[in-house]
Amino acid sequence: MLWTRWIAGLVLVFGFALAQDNTAYVRFAHLVPDAPAVDILAGGNKVFEAQTFKDVTYYAEVPAGSLTLTVQTTGQSPAKVADVNIRVQAGKYYTVMALGTLSTLQARVVEDRIAPAEGVAKVRIVHASPDAPAVDVALKGGPVLFRNLAFNQVSGYGIVPAGAYNLEVRPTGTTSVALPLEGVAFEGGKVYSVFAVGLLAGETLEVVVVEDSFGSP
Repeated sequence: MLWTRWIAGLVLVFGFALAQDNTAYVRFAHLVPDAPAVDILAGGNKVFEAQTFKDVTYYAEVPAGSLTLTVQTTGQSPAKVADVNIRVQAGKYYTVMALGTLSTLQARVVEDRIAPAEGVAKVRIVHASPDAPAVDVALKGGPVLFRNLAFNQVSGYGIVPAGAYNLEVRPTGTTSVALPLEGVAFEGGKVYSVFAVGLLAGETLEVVVVEDSFGSP
């Protein structure tokens, strides 16, 4: 009897490990300023609902391998916007970003490295403003932290001490301030993505700061 229970327990643990080994984690970022609210489907099932501009979802568990995400408008008569075909690896985290404008819509998938570092914050910058030039991100009146990021580019993760920072987004190579960012706070032991979004022409540039961590809404 003890032997039978031990075997059953081993099978349960092994089966759980296999399930975990076959799971990837995906979230969706709606970064298109003139696009409507959308739902995201996989295999005909809604994964994320009613995502609007500047929304970044939690991570959903998906089977590792090839995956097609369907983006469609929200509502009683949805219209398909796009199919996004991606390939994801077990145990890894990804952000699927909708970028550009409604007439120049594109998708990009980036891998997220959400392992924290004790006592410091890990931060990366995503340039998601389709009409803004390449930019530097710097401390207010101080040195550049992230250099020469163009639209649709993603920086690596930088390590910064925990605290609140006054930052500046500057056209690359200049000291002119395109967007001041006052009091941006980063906690130690956490990982962040900072999305620069909006339109330069419409004077709607802003940033969305999102913690890269696994969890449900």
